[in-house]
Amino acid sequence: MKTISYIFTRMGKALIDTEADSSSRCPIFYGWIVVAAAGLGLFFGGAPIVVYSFGVFLKPLAQEFSVGRGAISLAFTIHNFIGAGGAPFAGRLVDRFGAKRVILPGLALLGLILVSALMIGSHLWQLYLFYVVLAPVTLATTPIPYSAVISRWFDRRRGLALGLIMFGMGVAAVVMPPTVQRLIAQFGWRVAFAAVGCAILVIPIAVVAMFLKEDPKQMGLLPDGEERRANDVSGAQDQIGLGWPQVYRTRTFWMMVSAFALAGGSMHACILHMPALLSDRGLTAENAALGSSVVGIAVIAGRLLSGYLLDRMFAPWVAVGIFGMSAIGLALLWAGGGGAIALTAAFLVGLGMGAEVDIIAFLVSRYFGLRAFGATFGFAFGSFVLAGGLGGMLMGAGFDLTKSYELPLAAFLAITVLAVVLFTRLGPYRFAAPQSVETAIVEAEGAA
Repeated sequence: MKTISYIFTRMGKALIDTEADSSSRCPIFYGWIVVAAAGLGLFFGGAPIVVYSFGVFLKPLAQEFSVGRGAISLAFTIHNFIGAGGAPFAGRLVDRFGAKRVILPGLALLGLILVSALMIGSHLWQLYLFYVVLAPVTLATTPIPYSAVISRWFDRRRGLALGLIMFGMGVAAVVMPPTVQRLIAQFGWRVAFAAVGCAILVIPIAVVAMFLKEDPKQMGLLPDGEERRANDVSGAQDQIGLGWPQVYRTRTFWMMVSAFALAGGSMHACILHMPALLSDRGLTAENAALGSSVVGIAVIAGRLLSGYLLDRMFAPWVAVGIFGMSAIGLALLWAGGGGAIALTAAFLVGLGMGAEVDIIAFLVSRYFGLRAFGATFGFAFGSFVLAGGLGGMLMGAGFDLTKSYELPLAAFLAITVLAVVLFTRLGPYRFAAPQSVETAIVEAEGAA
């Protein structure tokens, strides 16, 4: 029996070594395959249909239920309030159980709930219930779990990798609104929701299950494709960072959260109402939906621009530059321009929406490390989501009150400027990227 046990032990070790060796011989660092899988997962996540396409649903829903835009925007606000409350909990689940155990059930439930839109009747409370049920499920398909995975796979190139996974969401922000607009025009808004739900059930679940690996150590690799074996580092990357009780006691954390909330409220308010705003300024329904696609193009540009710059510049200054451009976009919208000026403004606002989640994840990792990344990012992302829901509701209520977007746009312009000022007050990084694996080991031993 001892001989048999010895043989199977040696065979298992040989299989593990073979897998590690084949991984090291792969011409492409497997982390980029993880990036592609995460990007596809975000493409079919909740944000493209629930957030970026909400403006396309706004007028059809208001006509269906015979209510104002503020009442319809309240559905999104309820969704975001619940999501914001659950985001820290979702982050803690990722820290404890791993990202895939959160993502896969989330994708399955998201698809089924979207299909259930076919059963929504003519009562407004049923729409509210639909968004209430969507809220906790959508969290599992947001950047919270995906960013935790990518932050383990990349360190020196973390900004670029985070930007690339958000590229999938940005592409969806371009593709989804006009697609949904056509579905609504031909089949109605219920079928539009259900069609997207069917696509989610068919495509992303298999890809994420097969290709998304939680940690490079599972394949005998190190972050950024370093050549040394992961077991030589002894979990250095996971050991570096503050615990959650340490994080929420810091002044930097609350300043960061405040900046995210202010900017997030402004970006969401404008983007959610962009198709309606453009339609009010004389654009056809198709061209107003095109405005959402312009935002989507800007989201892609913001993802790639921020991802490129975050690895090369001090991240708070990247935030200042990008959100400063969004403030210019808000000023153009406030001035009342239409046509090309309005589309340019939509693009500038979209840059901020595209870069924000990337910047949140990057700043969290650099100021607080990876030890409690899920919980910390979940709380910060939750503040962004909460403010986004509130911003959309206030924009709709402001329009219903004044019959114009001018007053709420002025308020959100001032709020965005304040967020820019807060980003300038963040101090130096606490956990900057090491220049080598050896440095990471030394930092981990010091943290321990």
